[in-house]
Amino acid sequence: MANLTTNFIGIKSPNPYWLASAPPTDKEYNVVRAFKAGWGGVVWKTLGAEGPPVVNVNGPRYGAIWGADRRLLGLNNIELITDRPLEVNLREIKQVKRDWPDRALVVSLMVPCDEESWKAILRHVEDTEADGVELNFGCPHGMSERGMGSAVGQVPEYIEMVTRWVKQHSRMPCIVKLTPNIADIRKPAEAAKRGGADAVSLINTINSITSVNLDTFSPEPMIDGKGAHGGYCGPAVKPIALNMVSEIARSPDTQGLPISGIGGVTTWRDAAEFLTLGAGNVQVCTAAMTYGFGIIKELTAGLSQYMDEKGFASVDQLVGRAVPNVTDWQYLNLNYVAKAKINQDLCISCGRCYAACEDTSHQAISMSADRKFEVIDEECVACNLCVNVCPVQDCITMEPMAKGTVDPRTGETVGDYANWTTHPNNPMAKAAE
Repeated sequence: MANLTTNFIGIKSPNPYWLASAPPTDKEYNVVRAFKAGWGGVVWKTLGAEGPPVVNVNGPRYGAIWGADRRLLGLNNIELITDRPLEVNLREIKQVKRDWPDRALVVSLMVPCDEESWKAILRHVEDTEADGVELNFGCPHGMSERGMGSAVGQVPEYIEMVTRWVKQHSRMPCIVKLTPNIADIRKPAEAAKRGGADAVSLINTINSITSVNLDTFSPEPMIDGKGAHGGYCGPAVKPIALNMVSEIARSPDTQGLPISGIGGVTTWRDAAEFLTLGAGNVQVCTAAMTYGFGIIKELTAGLSQYMDEKGFASVDQLVGRAVPNVTDWQYLNLNYVAKAKINQDLCISCGRCYAACEDTSHQAISMSADRKFEVIDEECVACNLCVNVCPVQDCITMEPMAKGTVDPRTGETVGDYANWTTHPNNPMAKAAE
């Protein structure tokens, strides 16, 4: 069987699945349950500096977005960092690490942006013998208004400065957790690298309001008639996370910087996608909060079976395999032509493809009197909207046209242009002229 063990920046774990810093990792009880279930590691919920205690709301902390089947697609939270005493967290971290030496245990940290505060908290964490620290520069609510979290993560100079402090005052591996609430994710990653970070993790939650109660006219979750913006996570954010991970993995200025992938990992496929785009492991939160810690069995079994089928002996062989295939739009091959094809044996005559194409696309699907739907090749631009709206898997597929055949829509021979960047339909080529 495939070997799922990982060695991420010197931190070993039996599989690449870590629980992200969040409510599931807030205390010893939860973490021990996770390790018994089979999780490879955890990032302990964010610790703050000594001083006045953090106070969370005592009302609803989550807002949600559901699919038509009530499946949870996105979760918004307004919870702050741990509100448990620092000494209690430190004592439990030390005990858990001693009891579970084969599991990864990283501690998330967020303290005021001054060197002495970081130096003090690092000394305490080192005493626990934890495997490393994760600097929480991503939280978009509550703490950011206090000059921490994403307030730091949105300023590359601050990221570099704090990371240098951490590396100067600690022997532990340092992971910098990045905020997605920024225009170019590469800039904070570059700053973390300059500061000496051993790795980055991303994405943290996205600043959001998930819904408004139309009776009380307040955002959800509602606290005594008022609501606040929070952090959005769950399956809905995975596309954003995958793009940001790939941007760091393929940028010349951050290539080789280890990445811990976060954002909507719910299935083994999600995890595999993050790994192929450059992540060395993945962190999970919303899926565990939705289905419980037992989901790890499906995550590990699915990834192991996939790797066996593909002939991958270790996770490392999967990491980054998709990165060379991520490119910018202007480098896409305009010689490539495909057409939609409808499998009449699978078609249930629902008409979704026809309605979508006729009303919003290219009028490339015909409907007969007996509701038989067929693609009009002369009009099909291969946008694949029909594939995405069809409720039957593989009923509609995109079939590439062979080089040398004539595209009935344009009259051009497929593959005519030796250098497709000079294709007259390529706006980038026109711009270059």
